[in-house]
Amino acid sequence: MDAIDSEEITERDPLTGRAAGGRVGDLHWRLDPSGVITHPDGTPYTVPELRRLGDGVDRLGQRSAAEVDTEDIDLGQGATWLRPDRDALFDRLRAEAPVSRQRGIPFLAGTAEVDWWAVTTHADVTHVSRQPELFASGRGGSNIGDIPDELAEFLGSIINLDAPRHTKLRRLISSGFTPRQVASLDDAVRTRAAAIVDAIAERGECEVVTDIAAPLPLGVICDMMGIPAEDEQRMFDLSNVILGFGDPEYVTGVSDLVNAGMELFQYGLAVAEARRAEPRDDIATALVHAEVDGEQLTPAEIGSFFVLLVAAGNETTRTAISHGVLALSQHPEQRQRWLADLEGIAPSAVEEIVRWASPVIHFRRTATADTELGGQRIAEGDRVVMLYLAANRDPAAFEAPHTFDVTRQPNSHVGFGAGGPHFCLGANLARREIRVMFTELLGRLPDLTVTDEPERLRSAFINGIKRMPATFTPSAAPS
Repeated sequence: MDAIDSEEITERDPLTGRAAGGRVGDLHWRLDPSGVITHPDGTPYTVPELRRLGDGVDRLGQRSAAEVDTEDIDLGQGATWLRPDRDALFDRLRAEAPVSRQRGIPFLAGTAEVDWWAVTTHADVTHVSRQPELFASGRGGSNIGDIPDELAEFLGSIINLDAPRHTKLRRLISSGFTPRQVASLDDAVRTRAAAIVDAIAERGECEVVTDIAAPLPLGVICDMMGIPAEDEQRMFDLSNVILGFGDPEYVTGVSDLVNAGMELFQYGLAVAEARRAEPRDDIATALVHAEVDGEQLTPAEIGSFFVLLVAAGNETTRTAISHGVLALSQHPEQRQRWLADLEGIAPSAVEEIVRWASPVIHFRRTATADTELGGQRIAEGDRVVMLYLAANRDPAAFEAPHTFDVTRQPNSHVGFGAGGPHFCLGANLARREIRVMFTELLGRLPDLTVTDEPERLRSAFINGIKRMPATFTPSAAPS
């Protein structure tokens, strides 16, 4: 099949870059056993062709980050995010163009009309995050592109709201994440972490993401919501679709995203209805019956929060654990340092893993008035995108920011957000999960080592790892 020249396409379908009519949400793809993906208009694509359309053009070519002009660093092209020197490109922007104008949504062809400001410094990201009156979440959503109408019902969660509605909803939802509620999960976290290591200990090898990193946060969320074990794999698959947009392994059209969101949304409604009828001692029941000023969460609010909890709560902690295993393999001296004081170093090591991983790469705000940021004039209505991954490598905030240091203190990372009203509700639970998982791994599989380059998620939103093989000295599981 001849390659498709994306430069010749002028009227593109937002998913494929191919001229096509109809609403994006109506698109339905077909995949045959030979690996050919067929567009609804009958046009066949191979996976590499489809990826190339979404990836765009690497305008930097073979030039290194040190050789390019900052105005040539095009963050609207998916190809830029796939470069091995991505962190070095952020270093250039942070130093020379800390707030830069960008166009296009990475990995989404035909979106060149979407323009946005990339914010790369720790100070500016923190400023935007802590000024919700000036930088709003509820005007178009928290991703670079506006939320399509067909997704808003399912993905229009608390992260896409502003005060006063956000304040009231957060107070309601917070009732399910009190220290007592999180502490009540401690035994479940430890039991699940031990079982995960038990399952692989005698093998001497594993696939880190599916065998170690994913099962713990996914299982804990299912415990929280009373989801039966037989449904856990389905929750895993649906979360991959929702947060894997841009990677054709998981999503070939917005219809996939709509269907996954709808299924999780409806599952959440069913759980809520069951807890109203028969309350249990779980977080699902606490959410359903919580009241603020005599008001409870509506069914739609519960459904959309369930989507957020299953997708974000699973994927981000999974990503942090995966990157933590990789970092300890690449920096064995840090593993030895942690092993020398497993409990004492754990708190700082967990924070460093989150900084290093930066599981969520960005969130967007929208300016509510004309302002100035990083030397740029921002107009009302402009999209302002906080790049947490770049902020977490800012030398103005971190000594030796490109060094992985499990004893790093202080560590004002923005891996859970940069403060303000949208700071991650599940941060303490995530910290607990990461700490328990690595305590178990280091205690029982101390030489766990990644053996090949990880296969990374094609995304500018989640810094995900899809697959990553590792080996270790086998050990017998406790009897």
